[in-house]
Amino acid sequence: MSDGASKINPEIRIILHQDNASSHTAQKTRQYLTEENVELLDHSPYSPNDFFTFPKIKNRLRGQRFQSPEEAVDALKTSVLDLPANEWNKCFENWFVSMHMCINLRGEYFEKQ
Repeated sequence: MSDGASKINPEIRIILHQDNASSHTAQKTRQYLTEENVELLDHSPYSPNDFFTFPKIKNRLRGQRFQSPEEAVDALKTSVLDLPANEWNKCFENWFVSMHMCINLRGEYFEKQ
């Protein structure tokens, strides 16, 4: 097990909003997250994160090879922390708009026409 924030300070609540990629929903991944006391937030289809934030992070990591899972996690953390605040703000503003649309349509799928 790693020394995740939840182990250092059990009062910190960690909620992970991830996509539904098979590598993220694999039993081993879910088991690890459970052991680390990380809660999963269901991923809505077509979240702005899919189209805005994650591609930027993936591009920064593309082509890199890591010697360990810890090295990969450190590279991910660095990429996430290097994104400017205004990019995160834009992403979440778009996400809130999408969620309100979804709520107003009672969960029905929607897209721009």
